[in-house]
Amino acid sequence: MIIEGRVWKFGDNIDTDAIIPARYLNTSDPDELAKHIMEDADSDFPNKVRAGDLIIAESNFGCGSSREHAPIAIKAAGIHAVVAKSFARIFYRNSFNIGLPIFESEEAPDRITEGDKIEIDADMGIIKNVTKGEEYTAKPIPPFMQELISAGGLIEWTKNRIKVT
Repeated sequence: MIIEGRVWKFGDNIDTDAIIPARYLNTSDPDELAKHIMEDADSDFPNKVRAGDLIIAESNFGCGSSREHAPIAIKAAGIHAVVAKSFARIFYRNSFNIGLPIFESEEAPDRITEGDKIEIDADMGIIKNVTKGEEYTAKPIPPFMQELISAGGLIEWTKNRIKVT
């Protein structure tokens, strides 16, 4: 699986309230959530982000509450993947459960600049910075987690395997 796109950059400890502010949690409609993605971190972000973009962040991305709204909002906004030095564990699992690819890389967030174009090889764990001509390593996504992403998340993966009689 190859993922490519333009980068938006964020820092450390981006919590779920920054990803999708709590005042919008009266809905679980992905399209409505996408309209407010990251607006507390960058008020104009929902207007700037485009389908196929990527988020690069520092450490502890997705900390805070256990709400699934955060990765749902990211995916619904058309963001194809998130790369960070580390993720909050519940955000990590929620991301795969809804089919959002995320990658842990110690070096990529320090070297990638907002606006760079990158390509991620999920199988090999290689992030190519097309803009700078550099490569970084990431933890490869395990095959089962890639199955979840390809299926569109855990629910769709399960539906594809259960035969209703």
